[in-house]
Amino acid sequence: MPFRVALRLVTVRPCRTAGRTRMAPNRTVPVRLSRLRRFRLDRGANPVELAILLPLILLMLIASIQAAVYFLARAVALNAAQVAVTSARTLEGDSAAVAEQKALDFIAATAGWLTPVNGTDPAVVVKDEAAGEVTATVTGKALQLVPGLNLTVRQTARGPIERFVPEE
Repeated sequence: MPFRVALRLVTVRPCRTAGRTRMAPNRTVPVRLSRLRRFRLDRGANPVELAILLPLILLMLIASIQAAVYFLARAVALNAAQVAVTSARTLEGDSAAVAEQKALDFIAATAGWLTPVNGTDPAVVVKDEAAGEVTATVTGKALQLVPGLNLTVRQTARGPIERFVPEE
């Protein structure tokens, strides 16, 4: 539908008053309708457009907040795994059970951004491997804003176990 300019016909005639010329009704010329009058024809269109678009806007808003919560939960899981690895890999470091407890304490201090998958706490597994490496894996769920959307988070951190090697 091409854009049409709303016009109306007005009759004007020239008239002299105090040295100025002004137009008085006598001659017919096309004049644009005022914007307010032109847009009066579209009255009621904005509420209908808003009613159609508002659910989509709200869905996009909630989805973006849910994505931010998911990435925050991933960051919490990775930092908890790094805390466990750091505590277990130092020379004469903590045992695997103590490292797991430190990771759980870190998760508890983050105000619940990472929730348990099954059970009471997010899963933290610390392994001392024979190759001189320690690995910590943290598994949990991101905080849920959208009902029925379960986003599982799993992050792993690794580090070499510090050891003393005598010089030869």
